Amino acid sequence: MTTAAAVHRQLPFAVRFEWGLDGGRAVASGAQLAVVVDVLSFTTCVSVAVDRGAMVYPYLWKDAGAEDFAAHHGALLAGPRGGGGLSLSPSSLRDAPALGRVVLPSPNGSSIAYELSRDVPLIAAVSLRNAAATADWVAAELPRDAVVAVIAAGERWPGGSLRPAVEDQIGAGAFIAGLAAAGRGGFTPEDGKEGFSPEAEAAMAVFNASEPRLRDALQECSSGRELIGAGYPDDVEIAAELDAGVAVALLREGAFRQP
Repeated sequence: MTTAAAVHRQLPFAVRFEWGLDGGRAVASGAQLAVVVDVLSFTTCVSVAVDRGAMVYPYLWKDAGAEDFAAHHGALLAGPRGGGGLSLSPSSLRDAPALGRVVLPSPNGSSIAYELSRDVPLIAAVSLRNAAATADWVAAELPRDAVVAVIAAGERWPGGSLRPAVEDQIGAGAFIAGLAAAGRGGFTPEDGKEGFSPEAEAAMAVFNASEPRLRDALQECSSGRELIGAGYPDDVEIAAELDAGVAVALLREGAFRQP
């Protein structure tokens, strides 16, 4: 009899989709690539920084070892928005006069990438900016039967529980749509795996429905309104730059960088 845990891993499918760290751990089991999506803001920050040739080290949020971790890697430690200097604001990374190595902790996307790196051989940071570029890279570089786990980071309720965030589902769907356009995700008779899981197909449908008014969707969703209200409308604008990013961001030797 199939256990509930096995069912939740979406094992029959080559392209899977889930939410948060627990969901990521479930669907990334046996995957060759985990794709972390945190549109507002971590993976958009990564896309902006890697486009500039920088390296971004993910790290746990509010961890006491962050300063030592940054010093060990010869990197600058970014802070939360509003603290001055480099932060989780994509604008701060775009406007910095010089950008090299950056440690960028965050409660969602960064922490998820850091944790999954222990178990998954390859991790990509995907936003709306680099969804198409990353999908094209997957189609060109990974075997056709490679399992790809797509993880929407989501946000947090005040109590700490996961709050699914539509902007991350849209971003994940953009990447999955890119895989479909590149001819990936079809049935692979070699190993018996089907293509997109229903969860992955649903994320793609959300993106397809949102694309005609993508900027409005990001501005009007809960997370976008929160950022705009806090004085960061430019960060939402940068996050809505569909396919403007040219660099694929892969986690190698602890840092997201170009392949």
